[in-house]
Amino acid sequence: MSCFNDSKNSENVNPIGLWGKNPWPEIRNKRINTLLPKALKNANVDCWIVICRENNNDPLAEHIGGENAGGTAVFLFYNDSKGFHSLVFSPSGEATALDELDIHHKVIPVDRAVSAVAMAAEFVKNQQFDTIAINSSTGNSMADGLSFTQRKNLEELLGSEAKKLVSSDELVYEWLSIKIPEEVEILTKAAELTAAWQIEAYQQIVPGVSTDADIAKFLKKKMTAYGVTDGWAPDQNPNVNSGPDRGHSHPTNKIIMPGDVIQIDFGIKLYNRWVSDIQRFAYVLKEGEKVAPKDIQFYWESSKAGNRAALAAMKPGVKGVQVDSAQRVLMNAAKSEFVMWSTGHPVGYVAHDIGPNLGGSQASHVRPASEKKLKEGMTFAFDGFHAWKRKDGTIKTISVEEIAVVTKDGARYLIPPQEELILIPTKK
Repeated sequence: MSCFNDSKNSENVNPIGLWGKNPWPEIRNKRINTLLPKALKNANVDCWIVICRENNNDPLAEHIGGENAGGTAVFLFYNDSKGFHSLVFSPSGEATALDELDIHHKVIPVDRAVSAVAMAAEFVKNQQFDTIAINSSTGNSMADGLSFTQRKNLEELLGSEAKKLVSSDELVYEWLSIKIPEEVEILTKAAELTAAWQIEAYQQIVPGVSTDADIAKFLKKKMTAYGVTDGWAPDQNPNVNSGPDRGHSHPTNKIIMPGDVIQIDFGIKLYNRWVSDIQRFAYVLKEGEKVAPKDIQFYWESSKAGNRAALAAMKPGVKGVQVDSAQRVLMNAAKSEFVMWSTGHPVGYVAHDIGPNLGGSQASHVRPASEKKLKEGMTFAFDGFHAWKRKDGTIKTISVEEIAVVTKDGARYLIPPQEELILIPTKK
């Protein structure tokens, strides 16, 4: 069943009526109870300790139900001979409400005069865990929420058991990189809206009058009308660019002119949780033109072919660097200028989410994330590239960016990809 009530009219939209009840509580419960036990096993972790608190909370608090922590609360997730367990030591002032949410198997109230960390440490010491994961990581900010003082206190309370502490880096990677079907459905809706609004934005362009910033403002109004938020930094979303490459940047007051190739890089966030990241490209016809010039059409077809090659390479067990290589072969054959960007990246809770990086095949060294293998349920935003030198010596890149989900035996686009370069007529 769909989570959405569709509306084709963006004016006077009631966001609550459009989106309905936020599905995150149910999705979170399912993720904890179906994906987390597997993630613990895959990461070779027996127990995971997450400490939550008010005002300076762990970045994973909302993923485990700790977002409302006042006093310090300790969340334990572990596998044993009886199965998977989630146990919380919570200050008594928040314990009742947390228990009523029915997220965790057991919530133990902790009196004000007692330390929840001390109680959790005593529990852990009475188990026979070999590895205990904590949120301290040098490479994953989502797995680095434990402060220095929190860690020092925990180690003192665990005593000799502290030698069993390991980083939760791999555990968090295994858990967050996979999206369940309900999340893929939401990401699909986000992708549909993102692409449709970009097409509509292109229809607003008056060559010689409209600026890149004008088109960005149009998309901002669509977001407000539909009650969605930015997929990434608001100042750089959307990035509308009818000139040479600017990378990740804000739209400028450049006037859109005949002969321009226009890029819109745009993402929205639904339920303040799930993010899209899609690009759409257009060409502004010069007076007398009915189709794009042969060179522009070649650049478009080349970049589109690279995107399709990347999708074909995606399947469980394939490394991210191999996906990057699949489309780089075509780039080299088409004599594209060098593009420094990776072919793709995970997308989901943020635009650049946790998971394998689809890059590295032409870098001086391969990033560890590019050596990671794709798994069923991972979602990626990825490009097909073609870059060329303009007459003034600057570089322009077409980067056909779509979103796909890895399936059991391959990958599929969430929405139909852009097949044709959008043509914008120039009126006399």
